[in-house]
Amino acid sequence: MKILVCVSKTPDTTSKVAFTDGNTKFDEAGVQWIINPYDEWYSLVRAIELKERDASIAIHLVTVGGADTEPIIRKALALGGDEAIRVNSDSTDSYYIAAQIAEIARQGGYDLIFTGKETLDYNGSSIGGMVAELVDAPYISLATKFDLEGTTATVTREIEGGEEVAEVTLPAVVSCQKGVAEQRIPNMRGIMAARTKPLKVVEPVAADALTTVIGFELPPAKAGVKLVDAENVEELVRLLHEEAKAI
Repeated sequence: MKILVCVSKTPDTTSKVAFTDGNTKFDEAGVQWIINPYDEWYSLVRAIELKERDASIAIHLVTVGGADTEPIIRKALALGGDEAIRVNSDSTDSYYIAAQIAEIARQGGYDLIFTGKETLDYNGSSIGGMVAELVDAPYISLATKFDLEGTTATVTREIEGGEEVAEVTLPAVVSCQKGVAEQRIPNMRGIMAARTKPLKVVEPVAADALTTVIGFELPPAKAGVKLVDAENVEELVRLLHEEAKAI
Protein backbone atom coordinates (compact mmCIF):
# COMPACT_ATOMS: atom_id res chain seq x y z
CA MET A 1 0.00 0.00 0.00
CA LYS A 2 1.17 3.54 -0.80
CA ILE A 3 0.13 6.62 1.16
CA LEU A 4 0.68 10.14 -0.16
CA VAL A 5 0.82 12.79 2.57
CA CYS A 6 0.49 16.43 1.51
CA VAL A 7 2.70 18.81 3.47
CA SER A 8 3.13 22.56 3.28
CA LYS A 9 5.17 25.22 5.01
CA THR A 10 3.46 27.87 7.12
CA PRO A 11 4.74 30.72 9.29
CA ASP A 12 5.27 29.91 12.93
CA THR A 13 2.34 31.23 14.94
CA THR A 14 4.69 33.60 16.79
CA SER A 15 5.73 35.32 13.54
CA LYS A 16 4.92 38.99 13.10
CA VAL A 17 2.36 39.45 10.35
CA ALA A 18 3.15 42.22 7.85
CA PHE A 19 2.66 42.81 4.14
CA THR A 20 4.65 44.33 1.30
CA ASP A 21 4.09 45.50 -2.29
CA GLY A 22 1.03 47.53 -1.49
CA ASN A 23 -0.36 44.89 0.90
CA THR A 24 -0.45 42.24 -1.86
CA LYS A 25 2.29 39.95 -0.50
CA PHE A 26 3.14 38.47 2.89
CA ASP A 27 6.38 39.91 4.23
CA GLU A 28 8.65 36.89 4.77
CA ALA A 29 11.53 38.84 6.31
CA GLY A 30 12.59 37.22 9.56
CA VAL A 31 9.79 34.64 9.47
CA GLN A 32 10.37 31.21 11.02
CA TRP A 33 8.77 28.53 8.83
CA ILE A 34 7.30 25.28 10.13
CA ILE A 35 5.39 22.30 8.74
CA ASN A 36 1.71 23.09 8.74
CA PRO A 37 0.63 21.47 12.05
CA TYR A 38 -2.47 19.83 10.59
CA ASP A 39 -0.22 18.12 8.02
CA GLU A 40 2.48 17.16 10.51
CA TRP A 41 0.74 16.32 13.77
CA TYR A 42 -2.26 14.54 12.33
CA SER A 43 -2.12 13.31 8.73
CA LEU A 44 1.61 12.44 8.65
CA VAL A 45 1.68 10.92 12.13
CA ARG A 46 -1.42 8.83 11.39
CA ALA A 47 0.26 7.52 8.24
CA ILE A 48 3.32 6.62 10.33
CA GLU A 49 1.14 4.78 12.85
CA LEU A 50 -0.41 2.76 10.02
CA LYS A 51 3.06 1.85 8.78
CA GLU A 52 4.10 0.75 12.25
CA ARG A 53 1.30 -1.83 12.07
CA ASP A 54 2.12 -2.84 8.49
CA ALA A 55 5.73 -2.45 7.38
CA SER A 56 4.76 -2.95 3.72
CA ILE A 57 3.15 0.51 3.64
CA ALA A 58 5.17 3.20 1.87
CA ILE A 59 4.75 6.83 2.91
CA HIS A 60 5.53 9.46 0.30
CA LEU A 61 5.38 13.19 0.92
CA VAL A 62 4.44 15.86 -1.59
CA THR A 63 4.69 19.63 -1.41
CA VAL A 64 4.26 22.39 -3.96
CA GLY A 65 6.86 25.08 -3.41
CA GLY A 66 10.32 26.43 -4.04
CA ALA A 67 13.68 25.24 -2.75
CA ASP A 68 13.02 27.06 0.55
CA THR A 69 10.50 24.34 1.45
CA GLU A 70 13.15 21.60 1.51
CA PRO A 71 14.10 21.99 5.22
CA ILE A 72 10.41 21.48 6.01
CA ILE A 73 10.30 18.37 3.84
CA ARG A 74 13.43 16.98 5.51
CA LYS A 75 11.80 17.37 8.92
CA ALA A 76 8.77 15.44 7.64
CA LEU A 77 11.11 12.73 6.37
CA ALA A 78 12.79 12.66 9.78
CA LEU A 79 9.42 11.98 11.40
CA GLY A 80 8.93 8.90 9.26
CA GLY A 81 8.27 9.58 5.58
CA ASP A 82 10.07 7.26 3.17
CA GLU A 83 10.62 9.68 0.32
CA ALA A 84 9.44 13.08 -0.84
CA ILE A 85 8.47 14.91 -3.99
CA ARG A 86 8.68 18.67 -4.40
CA VAL A 87 6.79 20.27 -7.26
CA ASN A 88 8.94 23.24 -8.18
CA SER A 89 6.34 25.98 -8.18
CA ASP A 90 5.32 28.79 -5.87
CA SER A 91 1.61 29.54 -5.97
CA THR A 92 -1.13 30.56 -3.53
CA ASP A 93 -3.97 29.37 -5.79
CA SER A 94 -5.71 26.33 -4.32
CA TYR A 95 -6.78 24.85 -7.65
CA TYR A 96 -3.30 25.14 -9.15
CA ILE A 97 -1.74 23.46 -6.09
CA ALA A 98 -4.39 20.73 -6.09
CA ALA A 99 -3.76 20.08 -9.79
CA GLN A 100 -0.05 19.53 -9.11
CA ILE A 101 -0.75 17.15 -6.22
CA ALA A 102 -3.34 15.28 -8.28
CA GLU A 103 -0.82 14.74 -11.08
CA ILE A 104 1.69 13.28 -8.60
CA ALA A 105 -1.07 11.08 -7.18
CA ARG A 106 -2.05 9.77 -10.61
CA GLN A 107 1.53 8.99 -11.56
CA GLY A 108 2.23 7.25 -8.25
CA GLY A 109 -0.94 5.18 -8.06
CA TYR A 110 -1.50 5.90 -4.36
CA ASP A 111 -4.10 4.04 -2.33
CA LEU A 112 -4.63 6.80 0.21
CA ILE A 113 -4.05 10.55 0.16
CA PHE A 114 -3.89 12.42 3.47
CA THR A 115 -4.11 16.19 3.87
CA GLY A 116 -4.44 18.42 6.90
CA LYS A 117 -7.87 19.97 7.29
CA GLU A 118 -6.40 23.41 6.43
CA THR A 119 -3.24 25.49 6.61
CA LEU A 120 -2.61 27.96 9.42
CA ASP A 121 -1.96 30.87 7.09
CA TYR A 122 -4.83 30.78 4.55
CA ASN A 123 -7.36 28.49 6.30
CA GLY A 124 -8.75 27.48 2.91
CA SER A 125 -9.70 23.86 3.65
CA SER A 126 -10.08 23.35 -0.10
CA ILE A 127 -7.09 21.31 -1.28
CA GLY A 128 -8.34 17.88 -0.17
CA GLY A 129 -11.69 18.17 -1.90
CA MET A 130 -10.13 19.47 -5.10
CA VAL A 131 -7.55 16.69 -5.20
CA ALA A 132 -10.28 14.09 -4.68
CA GLU A 133 -12.29 15.49 -7.58
CA LEU A 134 -9.25 15.61 -9.86
CA VAL A 135 -8.25 11.99 -9.16
CA ASP A 136 -11.88 10.79 -9.12
CA ALA A 137 -11.73 9.41 -5.57
CA PRO A 138 -14.13 9.68 -2.62
CA TYR A 139 -13.35 12.40 -0.10
CA ILE A 140 -13.93 12.49 3.66
CA SER A 141 -13.11 15.70 5.50
CA LEU A 142 -12.41 16.71 9.09
CA ALA A 143 -11.44 13.23 10.26
CA THR A 144 -10.91 12.87 14.00
CA LYS A 145 -10.31 9.11 13.85
CA PHE A 146 -9.04 6.87 11.06
CA ASP A 147 -8.91 3.07 11.10
CA LEU A 148 -7.86 0.80 8.27
CA GLU A 149 -8.58 -2.87 7.67
CA GLY A 150 -7.32 -4.14 4.33
CA THR A 151 -8.65 -1.73 1.73
CA THR A 152 -11.54 -0.47 3.85
CA ALA A 153 -11.20 2.66 5.97
CA THR A 154 -13.51 3.64 8.80
CA VAL A 155 -13.43 7.37 9.42
CA THR A 156 -14.98 9.36 12.24
CA ARG A 157 -15.54 13.00 11.35
CA GLU A 158 -17.02 16.04 13.01
CA ILE A 159 -20.42 17.29 11.88
CA GLU A 160 -22.69 19.97 13.25
CA GLY A 161 -23.71 18.91 16.72
CA GLY A 162 -21.91 15.58 16.81
CA GLU A 163 -19.93 12.98 14.91
CA GLU A 164 -20.42 10.86 11.81
CA VAL A 165 -18.80 7.48 11.14
CA ALA A 166 -18.21 6.74 7.47
CA GLU A 167 -16.79 3.72 5.67
CA VAL A 168 -14.96 3.98 2.38
CA THR A 169 -13.10 1.60 0.08
CA LEU A 170 -9.67 2.77 -1.04
CA PRO A 171 -8.44 4.67 -2.95
CA ALA A 172 -9.67 7.72 -1.08
CA VAL A 173 -8.69 11.21 0.05
CA VAL A 174 -9.02 12.15 3.73
CA SER A 175 -8.36 15.46 5.49
CA CYS A 176 -7.28 15.14 9.11
CA GLN A 177 -7.60 17.25 12.22
CA LYS A 178 -7.08 17.01 15.97
CA GLY A 179 -7.88 13.58 17.33
CA VAL A 180 -6.54 11.47 14.47
CA ALA A 181 -3.07 11.20 16.04
CA GLU A 182 -0.81 12.76 18.64
CA GLN A 183 2.12 15.04 17.89
CA ARG A 184 5.57 13.45 17.59
CA ILE A 185 9.09 14.85 17.67
CA PRO A 186 11.78 13.53 15.30
CA ASN A 187 14.43 11.46 17.07
CA MET A 188 18.14 11.56 16.26
CA ARG A 189 17.98 8.38 14.23
CA GLY A 190 15.19 9.82 12.09
CA ILE A 191 17.02 13.12 11.62
CA MET A 192 20.17 11.34 10.44
CA ALA A 193 18.23 9.03 8.12
CA ALA A 194 16.32 11.96 6.58
CA ARG A 195 19.54 13.35 5.10
CA THR A 196 19.80 10.47 2.65
CA LYS A 197 16.14 9.78 1.92
CA PRO A 198 15.08 10.54 -1.67
CA LEU A 199 13.76 14.03 -2.35
CA LYS A 200 12.70 14.29 -5.97
CA VAL A 201 12.13 17.67 -7.59
CA VAL A 202 9.72 17.78 -10.53
CA GLU A 203 8.50 20.62 -12.70
CA PRO A 204 4.81 21.57 -12.51
CA VAL A 205 2.27 20.47 -15.08
CA ALA A 206 0.22 23.03 -16.97
CA ALA A 207 -2.72 24.22 -14.88
CA ASP A 208 -4.70 27.42 -14.58
CA ALA A 209 -4.53 29.57 -11.48
CA LEU A 210 -8.14 30.53 -10.88
CA THR A 211 -7.61 33.12 -8.15
CA THR A 212 -5.25 36.01 -7.50
CA VAL A 213 -4.55 37.97 -4.34
CA ILE A 214 -5.82 41.53 -4.61
CA GLY A 215 -4.72 42.59 -1.17
CA PHE A 216 -4.41 41.78 2.52
CA GLU A 217 -5.71 43.71 5.51
CA LEU A 218 -4.77 43.43 9.15
CA PRO A 219 -7.63 43.39 11.67
CA PRO A 220 -8.32 46.77 13.30
CA ALA A 221 -6.40 47.53 16.47
CA LYS A 222 -8.24 46.50 19.59
CA ALA A 223 -9.75 49.30 21.65
CA GLY A 224 -8.94 49.67 25.30
CA VAL A 225 -10.88 47.74 27.90
CA LYS A 226 -13.73 49.55 29.60
CA LEU A 227 -14.45 48.62 33.19
CA VAL A 228 -18.01 49.03 34.39
CA ASP A 229 -18.98 49.06 38.03
CA ALA A 230 -21.02 46.02 38.97
CA GLU A 231 -23.77 48.27 40.28
CA ASN A 232 -24.02 50.27 37.05
CA VAL A 233 -26.13 47.84 35.03
CA GLU A 234 -27.65 50.54 32.83
CA GLU A 235 -24.20 51.63 31.59
CA LEU A 236 -23.22 48.03 30.88
CA VAL A 237 -26.38 47.50 28.83
CA ARG A 238 -25.76 50.74 26.93
CA LEU A 239 -22.20 49.74 26.03
CA LEU A 240 -23.23 46.27 24.92
CA HIS A 241 -25.98 47.74 22.76
CA GLU A 242 -24.35 50.85 21.29
CA GLU A 243 -20.64 49.97 21.10
CA ALA A 244 -20.24 46.19 21.21
CA LYS A 245 -23.43 45.68 19.17
CA ALA A 246 -23.91 42.47 21.15
CA ILE A 247 -27.53 43.10 22.09
